[in-house]
Amino acid sequence: MIKYRPLPRHFYDRSTLTVAKNLLGKLLVHKVGKSILSGVIVETEAYTANDPACHASRGKTKRNAVMYGRPGHAYVYFIYGNHFCINAVTESHGIAGAVLIRALAPVDGVRSMQRRRRKSEVTHLANGPGKLCQALGIARAENGCDLTLGSLIIAAYDFGKFSMVKAPRIGISQATDWPWRFYVKGNKFVSRL
Repeated sequence: MIKYRPLPRHFYDRSTLTVAKNLLGKLLVHKVGKSILSGVIVETEAYTANDPACHASRGKTKRNAVMYGRPGHAYVYFIYGNHFCINAVTESHGIAGAVLIRALAPVDGVRSMQRRRRKSEVTHLANGPGKLCQALGIARAENGCDLTLGSLIIAAYDFGKFSMVKAPRIGISQATDWPWRFYVKGNKFVSRL
């Protein structure tokens, strides 16, 4: 049983930009077998249907259908032929929006993450969207999972006070100047350019 309480669905049923900011300091938790793997969310990016960099910008497809569903579900996709990325679906049902979780500060299951990533340096375990999915064992099977219950959740966490930085998104080719990337200022686990 996961020892953390998941965020309620109404947390996600809001503007994607609001959720992207408010996810900072929350805890992404994945129960894998008997192990709990978790990390504090320290970096996010917002994506909406009217955004040319968003998977939903050209309408609903089999791949992006989860983004049009109920808020509070995981949208997991495969990219570059070797990485999974996890997003939290936002906005009201029928309106596409999602927040990419870009980086985590590991909390639970660090040794397991080190084995999964084949890395010992803790700062390199989850400092990028593909890395954090590998570290937490998140893959295609988690696409569509309800983040408000079950083995993959986002929970409240006492991360303490922090300052947020608003910056352009990275790793995309369109709308690169939109300041829809948010991260914890000075945090050593934030992804690097």
